[in-house]
Amino acid sequence: MLPDDVYKTIEKAGEGIYSEKRSKFLAFAIPVTTASEVKEQVEAYQKKYYDARHVCYAYRLGEKGEQFRANDNGEPSGTAGKPILGQIDSRELTNVLVVVVRYFGGIKLGTSGLIVAYRLAAAEALDATEHVQKTINGEITLRFPYHLLNDVLRVVKEEEPKVVEQIFDNDCLMRLSIRLSLLPRLVQRYEKLVISSKGELEIEI
Repeated sequence: MLPDDVYKTIEKAGEGIYSEKRSKFLAFAIPVTTASEVKEQVEAYQKKYYDARHVCYAYRLGEKGEQFRANDNGEPSGTAGKPILGQIDSRELTNVLVVVVRYFGGIKLGTSGLIVAYRLAAAEALDATEHVQKTINGEITLRFPYHLLNDVLRVVKEEEPKVVEQIFDNDCLMRLSIRLSLLPRLVQRYEKLVISSKGELEIEI
């Protein structure tokens, strides 16, 4: 079980192939982060494999995996997209698209045969990728006069958030990103600085 502020995904594409009764299933696992990326990738595979009988796919998106879809592309309902999605979910992955291209070999596989074929093809592609864990981060924005810069940077050095944006002038700005579970402690430290600076430091979360 993953912590609430961690998710698993892939960083590079992977490929797999499965054959059954002369039908060939070409599978591709692709990292994606948006529905528009999914659309582009699916259309690219449909164009590349225009002569294939079916180009089926499934995806799961979002750090919490909240957005998903399974598409059978003409195969009997539930025999292609659903088993592909099942392989994504069994590995607890998100921000992943799996496309499986089927070249029909002339012999029908039946419902159970199709489910097995699409499942195993998807598994081949996903197992050919490296699965990585990423943290779900939160952000905090600080606005403060220049004379507070050293105090602000001391906390950055000790808590080690990622600096997303920084402007150092008479009026300074820093936007910081940190793992969600560590954000409350970072906020708490800057809230103490708000008090000691008599409100000269402003925080936005």
